[in-house]
Amino acid sequence: MATTAFHQAVGTPQSHGYFANSGFELEYGNTSLRLISKGFRADIGFLRRGSNRSRETSSIVSQASTSQTSMFNPVSSPSKNTTTSSRKKSYEAALILIRHGESLWNEKNLFTGCVDVPLTKKGVEEAIEAGKRISNIPVDMIYTSALIRAQMTAMLAMTQHRRKKVPIIMHNESEQAKSWSRIFSEETNKQCIPVVTAWQLNERMYGELQGLNKQETADRYGKEQVHEWRRSYDIPPPNGESLEMCAERAVAYFKEHIEPELISGKNIMIAAHGNSLRSIIMYLDKLTSQEVISLELSTGIPMLYIFKEGKFMRRGSPAGPTEAGVYAYTKSLALYRQKLDEMFQ
Repeated sequence: MATTAFHQAVGTPQSHGYFANSGFELEYGNTSLRLISKGFRADIGFLRRGSNRSRETSSIVSQASTSQTSMFNPVSSPSKNTTTSSRKKSYEAALILIRHGESLWNEKNLFTGCVDVPLTKKGVEEAIEAGKRISNIPVDMIYTSALIRAQMTAMLAMTQHRRKKVPIIMHNESEQAKSWSRIFSEETNKQCIPVVTAWQLNERMYGELQGLNKQETADRYGKEQVHEWRRSYDIPPPNGESLEMCAERAVAYFKEHIEPELISGKNIMIAAHGNSLRSIIMYLDKLTSQEVISLELSTGIPMLYIFKEGKFMRRGSPAGPTEAGVYAYTKSLALYRQKLDEMFQ
């Protein structure tokens, strides 16, 4: 019912794509053509028959780069007299945050930190469930930590996406690695989603607590001391990182690498960890150090933000009876879902 309501509200969908920041526009009569570098975009405007004779725009997107992929993404079409700058500002992009599912050391109640531990069966199921929740939300790029539990979560989640694009880990650590992992089919490349791994998105390093049982550690050092190590903002465990230290690297990476992609219009998914995601949410929601330490993130329940006009707006909720209710679709996301329904009905 919620989906139907969205469809009725937004009317006929318009396909739209975007990749670069520069280009030129050519208009002739009732038709306009706009080309953009680093890929190709053609915006073809025309008059629709009917009483209002309103202007519509459709887009055709292709990409020349082998390291990134193009993807259908509906957004509001600009008016004829809108400048290129204001068009860019009107774009919106989705940002999905997913905390990895249960790991083998979570199951054993051990401090994990930066130890590279895989998911349990429950963790795999949580990742798949997370994928179902975002199966109708566009994803153009994926960022994960360098740890396998976050990477497993991202890959398993994408198996549920209706577009059925394949997440491909980018190996740019050397020229040889980049060359050996190159995709030579343009058609195959269009059906892939680049996955970037970054140690800056790792869980905070728990120092000498890593591998220790949490209950035994509390018995040894006292519950108050362990709580201070785990929940304070600026007090690290022995030879480990505080949340503040984790935030310095995670937020710096987000601002330098991920935020520019959102500004360019790409829809991004980040699969990471409790503390690295808390750090990013602290930046997105402008939380204080006291507010962030009480922030709890559920495993297997993605959070959705919309980036528009330089602002992040949280649209996700940890609980809701329906997918559309949880994520409070914007007009653009509703159009995207309607397009998927038309493609796969």
